[in-house]
Amino acid sequence: MTIDRRRFLQFTAAGLVAPAAIAEACGGSPASSATPAPGAKPSGALSVYSALNESTNNGFVAAFNKSYPDVKVQVLPLAAAGDIQTRITTEKASPKADVFIGGSSEFHDPLGKQGLLEAYKSPNASAVDASYKDPNGLWTGWYLGIFAFVTNTDRASEAPKAGKPQTWDDLLDSGWKGKLILPDPIKTGGGYIFMATQVFRFNKDETKAMDFMKKLNVNVAQYIPTGPGGIQLVGQSQFVGCPNWAHDILTAKSQGQKVALDIVENTGFEIGGGSIVKGGPNTPAAKAFVDWVLTKEAGQLNVSLSNRLSTRKDVLPAPGAPTLQSVKLVKYDRAWATDNKTRLQKLWQQAIA
Repeated sequence: MTIDRRRFLQFTAAGLVAPAAIAEACGGSPASSATPAPGAKPSGALSVYSALNESTNNGFVAAFNKSYPDVKVQVLPLAAAGDIQTRITTEKASPKADVFIGGSSEFHDPLGKQGLLEAYKSPNASAVDASYKDPNGLWTGWYLGIFAFVTNTDRASEAPKAGKPQTWDDLLDSGWKGKLILPDPIKTGGGYIFMATQVFRFNKDETKAMDFMKKLNVNVAQYIPTGPGGIQLVGQSQFVGCPNWAHDILTAKSQGQKVALDIVENTGFEIGGGSIVKGGPNTPAAKAFVDWVLTKEAGQLNVSLSNRLSTRKDVLPAPGAPTLQSVKLVKYDRAWATDNKTRLQKLWQQAIA
């Protein structure tokens, strides 16, 4: 079953209630970390911290339970990957989560390096290119997302170039002042990847990149705590434009929101990760969940629910979705971006202070 964030937080407030107790309170069976008997399927409660949207969470849980009916899934939908990373770090002495799903690899990888993730090489990970997964099995990429730009179609004429920037430098035009929003580079994968993209666009000249972010800050009306929240505000005509994920923009457009999707040259992309929290209450069920997420079935479901690209070559992209081959990408050094994330975030905070 899926529970909302408020209820989950009530259950887990102060870390006093474990997911096993939550399962019992919700009518489920307590979690078990014991290894199932050979051939037996895992059971008990599974606690998933998710950076995915509600419809994807619900679709995934329903599909997973068809294969694993004895696992009772509780989802904490935090949306912002940075919040999940912080929560797992805070809970390291007594892990409450079993799985961290969604969010870019830049938020999974540091947890692995801190010893907070369980090394697990799923048999289904063989279908994923080596560049999309951790070599030690600490996280595996199961989707890709391209960073793009969303414009409100009713207000596009108010912005420079009719709200269709061709380069990121176009966003420095004074005509964008007060009309532009940006996902927070501290809390969101999109915001951080956008900032890191600028560093790589300037060939790792951090001074030039932070000068760009400082000038951009003049035009940014708000830093949004989640990527989807930015698209919603633009769709509601509260703002004109926002750098954001192509798949989420495409989804909003298909739902009838007044938004347009444009790709800006020299953009970046994310590797959406899945990882297992070390010492979580139900590791056997967590491994089963990761196995399932990496199947072709789950990849196709994710494409249909979210328009994301799959890391599996046998899963076709959604109609109209941009692909890595169809856009001009910046030369993105993901390992460097991950290792320098905290430092770059502090530089950004200093630049816009």
